[in-house]
Amino acid sequence: MENQSANVDLSKIKRGPIVAALIIGAFVAILNETLLNIAFPDLMADFKITESTVQWLATAYMLVVGMLVPVTALLQQWFTTRQMFIGAMMLFLVGTVISSVAPVFDVLLVGRVIQALGTGLMMPVMMNVILVIFPPEKRGGAMGMIGLVIMTAPVIGPTLSGLIVEHLSWRWLFYLIIPLAAFSVIFALAFLKNVTTLTKPKVDVISILLSCIGFGGIVYGFSSAGDRGSWSDPVVVWSLVAGGIALILFVWKQLVSRNPIMDLRAFKYPMFSLVTVLMLVMMMSLFSTMIMLPLFMQQVLLLTAFSAGLALMPGGIINGIMAPVSGVLFDKFGPRVLVIPGIVLMCVAIWMFMGIESDWTKGHIIMIHIIMMVGISLVMMPAQTTGLNQLPRSLYAHGTAILNTLQQVAGAIGVALFISIMSSGAKEYMKTSKDPTSPSELIQSMVAGLHNAFFIGLCLAVLALIISLFIKRTHAPKEEGAEQAAKAQVQTSKG
Repeated sequence: MENQSANVDLSKIKRGPIVAALIIGAFVAILNETLLNIAFPDLMADFKITESTVQWLATAYMLVVGMLVPVTALLQQWFTTRQMFIGAMMLFLVGTVISSVAPVFDVLLVGRVIQALGTGLMMPVMMNVILVIFPPEKRGGAMGMIGLVIMTAPVIGPTLSGLIVEHLSWRWLFYLIIPLAAFSVIFALAFLKNVTTLTKPKVDVISILLSCIGFGGIVYGFSSAGDRGSWSDPVVVWSLVAGGIALILFVWKQLVSRNPIMDLRAFKYPMFSLVTVLMLVMMMSLFSTMIMLPLFMQQVLLLTAFSAGLALMPGGIINGIMAPVSGVLFDKFGPRVLVIPGIVLMCVAIWMFMGIESDWTKGHIIMIHIIMMVGISLVMMPAQTTGLNQLPRSLYAHGTAILNTLQQVAGAIGVALFISIMSSGAKEYMKTSKDPTSPSELIQSMVAGLHNAFFIGLCLAVLALIISLFIKRTHAPKEEGAEQAAKAQVQTSKG
């Protein structure tokens, strides 16, 4: 067991290779998350399955990540940086190999779940390591590099996937990931160092079970509502009820436990709490466009999946380029000069999308999407870094786990919410239609539904703007006493 991290002298750590190892792994995992969706029609034909069955490849992935991330704070106190990250990437690699050779759908689903286990373990570890190895005044630039990967990989995914599926078998979506994942493992073995302190707290099995049922139930319930198109479906209702009850019990258990697996004392720090709410609202608002635009382009403008992915690529690339720039600006000027203008740009873009019509050109959409993605690049990483900067080092792993978990939940809620708003708006339009069977009327009904969805998206963006007015630069509390106590404990254990 590599238990040397308590004695690591962080001043001698070479940060560049560590960040490179983290970024390579993150890029591979996040690219994979959006790679498979465009191949769903091919998978349905190959395995002779229905749309509701193939959807499990996306739902199960989101579900596993949502269940696993809350436990990562505990795991990071039991396993070293190298063990966590390399273990996560090995799981991801194994899942990719299984998926690539899957003879039946069930085997493909198992491979996908193993991939999700790797992704769920890796993302909080990556953010925690950045917090540990960089001082607060340099974290913005480092988080900006992570932001480049987090925002660019999902945009490249659908376009790359469309290109591959058009010319090769869907299995190539996994074949191409295998060497990238293998390279990530080898690079991490060579360059990744242990930078976190192991405390090995008592494992609270009941809290882990409540966490899995709570977050898993909520994510699955909202995902099912989006897939099934009904909030009254028994599966949706019982998933949300079971998840909600388990979540309440989980929160209570964390508040009374001496060694919580997700330390909710992080919410005692006001800027962290503010940023958490801001990120929830932001993620839901972001999904109003991430979900609606591809649907509009494919079903109204009649573009292919590949063309729709290509149309969203300029905004994604500009967002990726802007992420490191906004990180450097954050280190220099603080969060307010970035976050507030960023959310204003988001509000403007969503307001423009509210006027969406069936005669819009692809260029019109690309222009507004670029405005929105520039706004997001000014908000995402600076806001998260601000919130995490206020936490003491002992809460870094818990803070990153909380943010990552709630973003997964917000993503699931966002998808379900905006699909249901769009569907109900389309149904309302058709009730007043003089010719409900006309293709042009079907298109107009979808446009009407989109107007409703973007209106709610705008309301959320305005709420995010109000919250952002209270954001300010933060400084981590001094923990000299805690660090001295930890050193004394190490010396005692040696004696």
